[in-house]
Amino acid sequence: MLTASDIVPGQGIATVGVESVAALSDITADAFRDDPFNSWLFGAFDPMKRTFSGLARHIYAPNGFCQILREDGEGRAATMWLMPGDKADASLAGMVQTYWGLLASGGWGALMRGKAAGEAMAKHHPKEPHAYLFTVGVASAGRGRGLGRRLIQPVLDACDRTGTMAYLENSNPANRRFYNSLGFERVELFHPMPDSPPLEAMKRLPR
Repeated sequence: MLTASDIVPGQGIATVGVESVAALSDITADAFRDDPFNSWLFGAFDPMKRTFSGLARHIYAPNGFCQILREDGEGRAATMWLMPGDKADASLAGMVQTYWGLLASGGWGALMRGKAAGEAMAKHHPKEPHAYLFTVGVASAGRGRGLGRRLIQPVLDACDRTGTMAYLENSNPANRRFYNSLGFERVELFHPMPDSPPLEAMKRLPR
């Protein structure tokens, strides 16, 4: 089964931890600024950035597998994964801080939408072991040059070598062809709330 040690990163890609939370959240929030689902969920850029920062700090950087692709010393793209066996668990204090930041910056509505989204995502998550791609984001300065593919492909290659399934929730229909080109296929489309844009559960079987 896949572990982080199986992944061979490409040139310019660094595996990072909690020391890089600011860079992870800056790149990710920039990338998702106009994303239809996240725009609905957060309502504004500040709660989006604060929530990605909290999730990176309390879940994905300490528990998962995070990478940043840099050009000329500047972070251009980032991913946050959970490998098989990694736990999407944060301390009580960490989750309180994350939810408080969402409430303080986005209000009660954003908090309720965030709670509904989290519950729906957990409900549709595969039960079998898998590599979970929580986010891949390319900052505005790096778009259109295949940086997202450069980040993801080494992980998918390792999935193939170890016979590991990969899974994600696509929050933007415009990205479907990109994920299809990497081997992901739709499992189902679901709405966390009746008025929300859909999330597309996508699975990639090892090749």
